[in-house]
Amino acid sequence: MSEDLVPRDEAQAALAARRELGPDYEDELAERFAARIEERLRERAPARRNESPAVVIISLLVAIPLIAIAGSTVGLAGVIVVCAALVLVNWVVRR
Repeated sequence: MSEDLVPRDEAQAALAARRELGPDYEDELAERFAARIEERLRERAPARRNESPAVVIISLLVAIPLIAIAGSTVGLAGVIVVCAALVLVNWVVRR
């Protein structure tokens, strides 16, 4: 079984403190408890960044014929559009 997001004793302590302190401190206790949960979620979150250069290499290999085709059929405007599309694809993948 996986580790608890927040240990039971911490949750019970927060509830007990709420009962003892009353509604005056309820917001502060809730904020502190929520911060603890968010901290644990950040610790568990997997790394999202794609460090693989495969997309960059493939896009460069595909860029050669695309630029040649665009340059011979449309001209400079086609080359600019192909280059902008390649930059956009790599930016989205690396983001």
